[in-house]
Amino acid sequence: MGRWEPNASGRLREAALDLYVERGYEQTTVAEIAQRAGLTARTFFRYFADKREVLFAGSAALQERMVGALEGAPAAASPMAAVAVALDAAAGELGGRREHSRRRQSVIAANAELRERELIKLASLSAALADGLRRRGVPDPDATLAAEAGIAVFRVGFERWVDDPADRDLSQVMRESLDQLRGLTAG
Repeated sequence: MGRWEPNASGRLREAALDLYVERGYEQTTVAEIAQRAGLTARTFFRYFADKREVLFAGSAALQERMVGALEGAPAAASPMAAVAVALDAAAGELGGRREHSRRRQSVIAANAELRERELIKLASLSAALADGLRRRGVPDPDATLAAEAGIAVFRVGFERWVDDPADRDLSQVMRESLDQLRGLTAG
């Protein structure tokens, strides 16, 4: 096995997703993922705690990018405007991988354990955005409310983008979802 070949983590993620789509998440073993990637199961566990985490490996980078964008928003920006900047950053991170996102989302949607893990990821993103807003001087409960609303927009926008037969830009779909939320709260 070519365990010393470059990008072992990426190869494992791709092999796992391929197998999850082909055979189902529950029917796929770590050994099969490692074999498909040309690696050993031991190598798999150097990168991922379990076969579930292989689907969520980019969560920390996404969170870091979103929080960094939120913190870099203009000082005069409202809490929701700062969250919109974070949503644009998320779209930049994820928008170039639509087919991968579709496949990943189909695997998650088919498994309750993975849906639960996805909700945990979204809750972590919300908490990180709320912390970022508090560092900007936004008091609670405003910081928490803006962050939760932003994550709702993120989730709805992402699902629309993945399911949309048109090849629209993720940032456009996110902005439309945010505008829709604004429309619901006006008046």
